[in-house]
Amino acid sequence: MSDLKGVVLAGGLGTRLWPLTKITNKHLLPIYDKPMIYYPIQLLVDAGIKDILIVTGGPHAGEFLRLLGNGNKFGLKHINYAYQEGEGGIADALRLAEHFAHGHRLAVVLGDNIFENNIKKHVDIFRKQKKGARVLLKPIDDPQRFGVATIKNNKIESIIEKPKKPKSNLAVTGFYLYDAEVFNIIRTLKPSHRGELEITDVNNAYLKRKQLEYGVLDGWWSDSGTFDSLLRVNQLVAKKTQNKVS
Repeated sequence: MSDLKGVVLAGGLGTRLWPLTKITNKHLLPIYDKPMIYYPIQLLVDAGIKDILIVTGGPHAGEFLRLLGNGNKFGLKHINYAYQEGEGGIADALRLAEHFAHGHRLAVVLGDNIFENNIKKHVDIFRKQKKGARVLLKPIDDPQRFGVATIKNNKIESIIEKPKKPKSNLAVTGFYLYDAEVFNIIRTLKPSHRGELEITDVNNAYLKRKQLEYGVLDGWWSDSGTFDSLLRVNQLVAKKTQNKVS
């Protein structure tokens, strides 16, 4: 079975972080002592994934090339880049990876999601999974900000995007594992009320096929797309880094 390729989704205009994002891309903002984009790339590398595509967009896309180059800092020989025009949503950005994937399976991570721990064990489980998709869930205090999964008999029963009254506290994190069918699924999607192709619709399409598995994440996880979450994740990473030093 072909090995996984990695995709970091780092597009969008970051309007919730205005004016921080007026002159740069959200994913180039600092998380403690490194640019945000470093963390998802390192997450993939630590999981044994070395063939990586960065999907970006907006007026500051060239800054990724200036910052990352060919990825020597991460032990990579080469980084691939794709450009998303406009804001068509996460699934629309992922659509741009079809040529890069070339029939391989994918590990997809949102560029503003930061994970405390290595996720290699989840990737290795997916490597043995015959087909379909796998998501990582995390119990949190404010799941209504994300897609929320309900579990029954150790299977995902439903995923609802940003529910006002969540049925569980299990948020779907921004790390997804997909087989090559994901691009056929994206082609069937209709834009949501936000005018975007939603990643939750991709996951629910796999769920409908009875091909969606899950794992529960160890350690903390956070997005960094709002002022509060950006501050919180800076504090978490600072504490983790300082504990390593001491």
